[in-house]
Order: sequence, then C-alpha cells, then structure tokens
Amino acid sequence: MEAKLKELKTLLIEIDDLKSAASLLHWDQATYMPSGGGSARSRQLATLERLAHEKFIDPAFGKILEDLRSYEESLPYDSDDASLLRVTRRKYEKAVKVPAAFMAQLYRHTASSYEVWTKARPANDFALVEPILEKTLDLSRQLADFFPGYKNIADPLIDYSDYGMKASTVLELFDKLREQLIPMVQRITSQSLADDSCLHKTFSEEKQKAFGLEVIQCFGFDFKRGRQDKTHHPFMTKFSLGDVRITTRYKENDLSEGLFSTMHESGHALYELGIPMDFEGLPLADGTSAGVHESQSRLWENLVGRSRSFWNFFYPKLQKTFSDQLGSVSLDTFYRAINKVERSLIRTDADEVTYNLHVMLRFNFELDLLEGRLPVRDLAEAWRERYKTDIGIAPPDDRDGILQDVHWFAGTIGGSFQGYTLGNILSVQFFESALNAHPEIPKEVEKGEFGTLHSWLKENIYQYGSKFTASELVERATGGPLSIDPYIRYLKKKYGELYKL
Repeated sequence: MEAKLKELKTLLIEIDDLKSAASLLHWDQATYMPSGGGSARSRQLATLERLAHEKFIDPAFGKILEDLRSYEESLPYDSDDASLLRVTRRKYEKAVKVPAAFMAQLYRHTASSYEVWTKARPANDFALVEPILEKTLDLSRQLADFFPGYKNIADPLIDYSDYGMKASTVLELFDKLREQLIPMVQRITSQSLADDSCLHKTFSEEKQKAFGLEVIQCFGFDFKRGRQDKTHHPFMTKFSLGDVRITTRYKENDLSEGLFSTMHESGHALYELGIPMDFEGLPLADGTSAGVHESQSRLWENLVGRSRSFWNFFYPKLQKTFSDQLGSVSLDTFYRAINKVERSLIRTDADEVTYNLHVMLRFNFELDLLEGRLPVRDLAEAWRERYKTDIGIAPPDDRDGILQDVHWFAGTIGGSFQGYTLGNILSVQFFESALNAHPEIPKEVEKGEFGTLHSWLKENIYQYGSKFTASELVERATGGPLSIDPYIRYLKKKYGELYKL
C-alpha cells in the first residue's frame, strides 16, 4: 500500500505541474502578455489542460485508486491519507465522465473569449462577444449533460466549485436573504446618502499601491511566497504553495477600488499560504470550496478592512500618505464614506448591504440562460430591465452592465456566482466564532495587530486545505451548519448604528 500511495502521489504531482503551468499562462495572459499572443495562448492552454485531464482519467490511474480503497477504509476519516484518497476519488469519478477532447475545446474557447472581452468592455461593444457567449452557453450545457440525472441543469456546474450545493438550495437561501435585505436597503437609501466625495479626489497610483501592500503585509501576506500585479479584473492564483499571486486594479479618482481589491485578494492568498506544505502538488492543497474561499476574502476586506477598529489605527497613516486629499477629512466622514450604502451598477464596488442583490441577479440570469428562457441576444436588454426593477438603477451602457464581470467570458455560464453570497454569509459565521474564542481581536485590530485572528483562521480553516467538504469544515469551525443569522445580525448592528435604523 505504501508503494501504491507513493505512485499515486507522483502521478498527482505531475498532473498538478501541468495545471500549474496552465495557471501561469492564465496569469500572464491577464497581466503582461502582449495582445499578439492571444491566439497561441488559447492553443497552449488547451494543450496543457487536455494533457492534465488525460493523465487524470487514465484507467491505470483509476486502478491505483481502486487498489488503495481497502487502505483508505482502514484509516481514520480525518487522516491526511484517507482524506487524500477520498477527495481524489471524488474528483476522478467526476472527471472520467468528461472526454479530454471536450475539456481542451472548452479551455481553448474560454481563453480566446477572455481576449475578446478585454477589448469589448472598454469599447462598450457587446456585439463583439455575443456570438462567443452563445458558444460558451452551448459548451456549458454540454458540460452539464455529461452528468445525467440532475434536477437542475446548473447543479453539475455548481458542484464543481461548491460541492454538494444544488440550485434549489441556493435559491431557497437567496429567498431568505432577500426578505431581510430588501427592507434594509429601502430604509437606508430613503435617507440622505453618506458623502463619499473624499474617496474621489486624485490619488497617486504608486502611493495607493504602497499603502495597500503595507496593509496586507500586516495581515500576514508573505511576499517571499507571493506578489501583486495589475490586471483588468482582480483575482488570486496559485502555482504552488510557495508561489501565490494576487492582482488588483487602480483608479486615480477612486481610492477604494485598489485598496479594497488588494485586501480582498490577499484574503484568498492567506488561505492558500496557510495550507500545509505537506499537501504540495496534491488535491488537498486547495481551498475546500468557492464559498469558503470567498469567506476569507470578504472577511479581510469587510469585517476587518471596513471596520472602525481597523481605521482607528490605519487612518492616520492614510492621512499622512494623502495629506492634501484627506488631511482635513475626519475619521467619521471617511468611515461613513467607505461604508456608504447606495443602489449601484458594479458588483465588485457594491456595499455590503446591496452586494448580494447583484449576485442573485447573475445567478438567476444563469438559470434563465441554461434553461432556455433567455436567449443571449436578449441578455443585455434583460440586464438593464432587471437592474432597474431589482436594484432601482439601470446601467447607461453595456460596459457597466452585461460586460462588467469577467466570469462568463473566461469560464462557463453557471457554477461560480453563488460562491460570492455563500462567502459573505460564512465570513461572518467564521469571524463570530473567532471572536467567541478570542474576544480581544477587535482591540488588537485597533493596534494594527492581526496575529490572533490569522492564527485562528489557520488553525480552524487553512490547515485543512480541502480535506473536508464545506459543510464539514463549517461544522468543525463554528459548531453548527451554515446559517444566515450571524450575517444578518452583523449587517443590522453595523448599518443600524451608521444609519440610525
């Protein structure tokens, strides 16, 4: 069994090497690649992903897994070896249902689609990507159809990123959230909006970058194992546990754009950097789900980065960095500005109270597209109409409408957006558990100290990688199942105080 396990790990590491090479090409495409490299890049990515998929679904690989079944059953459920075999088998049984040629076609298409999107968005030209999005929708449906027996066509796609979740579960959760959020949004936006003009002066990009890097270094981001670069749409990627990279984007007339994107992506990176090096190259060396991963980015961005405790320490430093712009702006004014609640167009810029309404819209669009109720040709207009109805504001163009998110232009339609709201909910559930264990955390944050919080997260979340499902991890870390109650309590308390509700 020891020899078989070693053979399995060797194969898994080789597969991970191929996928990491593909991730490096993705990162380069989104950061430094010259525009002329687009067509070759899509071919290169397709080749690497096909080779990795072929290697993973090889019957010989499956036989090794089967030979190790009795060994797995002899081990404690939560042991590293049992978890590795369990997680690998789950991924293998899903992967063997999808032909390698199809995966190559999918990756080649999404890589070329991304290139077109980077041109279409700044040009406000949905017509440029419309036929490509039609193809993406067709490929997304084909991918789902490799898993017959689903109740909703989105279920197999959701399962890729949030294992065990179903469209019906997500919709039920969204309904409960909407009941709480809509009245809150209406009560807040009926008041005079907070003045956020202090965020929209002229802020040097270099100074923004330096301040953001100082913040995430205090969080615990290890620059010996990570770096930050600029991109069109911020993301985190990992090539190994020793090379975890984040990206951001800046606007010189919007201080919050680069700052909070940097905090957000650093939260993703801290998760990956906290995974044990013993898991290097293996399926355990990942976050357990999109929702849990997003909980970490939202925790550091919102629960820490938008808290009064955080800015009690960092605002004097920010004022010193931008003395001309912020020298006469009070902490109270700044704190209200970064927590302004308003009906807005851009999901990534949305405040904590309205953010999930953006996610719900996208999730519903995906279901309508996948189930054939909404043709791609009508999507841009449907986007405008539903934003007007659900958010109370309609985008003036497609740049800030249908084209704003990269997801459908660099991946499938279906399976990704629900993770953002799951992450918001879990971020508070995890943070509340950390505070219960360590009530001193807010006082430490006021002094610019994050070690206790970071250590709790490493001990209760990061160290497990993907050993456990999201539901198992939430139960272990918080003592109960996923619940919206802590999240709603948090929003009502914070925004009740800010807006005197």
